[in-house]
Amino acid sequence: MSEEFAKKYQDTCGAVLNELQRTLQSIDPASLERLCQEILAADQVFFVGVGRVLLSLQSVCKRLAHLGIKTHYVGEITEPAITKNDLLIVGSGSGASLFPLGIAKKARAAVDCKIVHIGSNPNSEMKDICDFMVRIPVRTKFYLEDEIDSCQPMTSLFEQTLLLVGDILAKMIIEERNLDMKSLWQYHANLE
Repeated sequence: MSEEFAKKYQDTCGAVLNELQRTLQSIDPASLERLCQEILAADQVFFVGVGRVLLSLQSVCKRLAHLGIKTHYVGEITEPAITKNDLLIVGSGSGASLFPLGIAKKARAAVDCKIVHIGSNPNSEMKDICDFMVRIPVRTKFYLEDEIDSCQPMTSLFEQTLLLVGDILAKMIIEERNLDMKSLWQYHANLE
C-alpha cells in the first residue's frame, strides 16, 4: 500500500466523521425525544423510503425489532395493515420523493395514524401531511441555503446519519427500559 493512499484514506475518514459529528449535533433533541415517545407508544411502527434511504430505514426497522418493537417496512411481503394506533416513519431528505410522499398521503387519508417525516427539507409537501418532522439538515438535491454541505456523493451524509440516529435511539430505549443486552438475542434471527 502506498503512503499516498494511506494518507488520503485517513484524511477522508476524518472528513466523513467530522461531517457526521456536526450533523448529529445539529438535530433538535426535542424532535428525537418526541420520535422516541411515538415509537414506544405505537402498536406497530412502519417505515417507508426509497433507495439508500430505505436501506438505512430497514436497518433501523430491524434494530427496533431486536428490542421487541413490532416493526415493518412498506412493501415487505408480510406487511400487515396499518391502523390508527400505529406510527409511519417517512424517510426522505427532500420530502418530495414520489413513493414515500404517496404512502404518507394514503396513510393520512385511510387510517389517520401518526406520521413522522425524517428529512432535510422543512418546506416540502410532507409538512402538511406529517404530525412532526425530525430534521437532518444536510445537503439534498435542492441545495437549500441552510443545509450542511458534504464532501461525499449525493445524499450519503443523510443516509449515514439516518442509520446512526436509529442506532442511537435504540441504545437510548435500551437504557430507558433497562433492558439486558444479552436478553435481546431472543429477538435476533436464529435460522442463520
